[in-house]
Amino acid sequence: MIRLGIDVGGTNTDAVLVDDTKVLHAVKTATTQDVGDGIVTVLGRLVKESAVDPGRIDAVMIGTTHFTNAVVQRRHVAKIAAVRVGLPAAATLPPFVDWPADLRTLSQGPTFMIHGGHEVDGLPLAPFDRAAMKDAAKKIRDAGVEAVGICAVFSPLTYAAEQEAAEILEATIPGISITQSHELGRIGLLARENVTLLNAALVGLARRTAEGFVRALAESGIKAPLYITQNDGTVSLADQAARFPVHCFASGPTNSLRGAAYLSGLKDAMVVDVGGTTSDVGCLRHGFPREANNNVEVGGVRTAFRMPDLLSIGLGGGTLVDPKDPAKIGPVSVGYQLTERGLVFGGAELTCTDIAVAAGLIDLGDRGRVARLDKGFVAAALDRCHAMLAESVDRMKTEAGDVPLIAVGGGCFLVPATMEGVSEVVHVPHQGVANAVGAAIAQVSGEVDQVFQGLKREEALERARKLAAERAVRAGASRVSLAVVEQEDIPLSYLPGNSLRVRVRVVGDIASIEVAGRL
Repeated sequence: MIRLGIDVGGTNTDAVLVDDTKVLHAVKTATTQDVGDGIVTVLGRLVKESAVDPGRIDAVMIGTTHFTNAVVQRRHVAKIAAVRVGLPAAATLPPFVDWPADLRTLSQGPTFMIHGGHEVDGLPLAPFDRAAMKDAAKKIRDAGVEAVGICAVFSPLTYAAEQEAAEILEATIPGISITQSHELGRIGLLARENVTLLNAALVGLARRTAEGFVRALAESGIKAPLYITQNDGTVSLADQAARFPVHCFASGPTNSLRGAAYLSGLKDAMVVDVGGTTSDVGCLRHGFPREANNNVEVGGVRTAFRMPDLLSIGLGGGTLVDPKDPAKIGPVSVGYQLTERGLVFGGAELTCTDIAVAAGLIDLGDRGRVARLDKGFVAAALDRCHAMLAESVDRMKTEAGDVPLIAVGGGCFLVPATMEGVSEVVHVPHQGVANAVGAAIAQVSGEVDQVFQGLKREEALERARKLAAERAVRAGASRVSLAVVEQEDIPLSYLPGNSLRVRVRVVGDIASIEVAGRL
């Protein structure tokens, strides 16, 4: 099977062709303002240079920062309605309450608080107010918003209230996009509601982006099914991913971690991905990124859902260096304009790439343009880069002993040969496009994080495994290849009915083209 992996970063767009055993060809181009145009460009080069018939490509995996950037940059975020089912409780802090003011202004549409939901023990909090929900649905219809986020109290335990609210909305406003919180978040009302509302605000953008990807592939003569990479290092069919764009927020760094595992053969290691704008440090466990256990902020919004445990710093190949003080590096980067603004490319700004060229670490552009840089200044700037990376790796380590560190990314020439707390710095082939490699070799996952009551432990685990498997199959996985990669259960002693919180993640290979086309 030949797979095409693409990663659209803030500075570069990378693409690789991978068969079952090796990387066939790789291409790196500068990211363009229009994501679709950049993909067409990189595909044109890849097909031409590799001489691979586009018809032989069996699957396409694309990773993008498009959805994260939309939240961070406050662009392309839709105005949405919010429905919270939880009265008479949960009324003190309304939806959107802890959002940054500018993002709230962009996104907050009609907001409704409805009687209903459940207690922590699974019993009804109050009867579901169908009349109030029908009235809310009519007002949402009249407001003309394109999406709705529904969040009910303790819906990870019992989500009947969310489903009933969704049914009323669908009957009143056929075709409206609905996000239910139990499909995304974990226990914790505000954080779960926040990720639900963010998802609802991005669904329209996600659909348009996926359609743009499909058009770009069609223009390149590629008819293979399209998958979008996700936060946990796996992929989902484009249609499914468009329903849950928040699952793609951190897909770029996780692609790099998965690519690092594939290229190095290491399953447990630290990884540093030095790009053009940032350096991302993460940890591999069993070949997949370690997940964050705490709430994660996205664009200033506190959320609770599956996200990788990553540390990002403003250090990359395009990061600006103060020409008067080598200790002042970043966080501003020239990004995809490196080839226009960097000194060695004829520009007027000093970047980390210029420092690396002056130090003889790489050979790019015109070295003569940085020949006059003071050697002491260059050495001091490199020392500062090394110190920033070493501190970041140390902060992300969870064990006292030395561990291997895999260096990937187009800017990995900034990673020192030795580092305290690191047993060895591992450099791998195709390290500059490890993100695209990670996308190409990704599998499909399904996850469940739910509280079960009235069941024996093994019965609860089995039910969670089945639910996770069904979600993986809907996302495009082959059922026969599914395997459990993570499983944990926590007894909740303060709840009645033998309550057990179970989290299960299953992973499988992508289904055949015929099956994928029918999903």
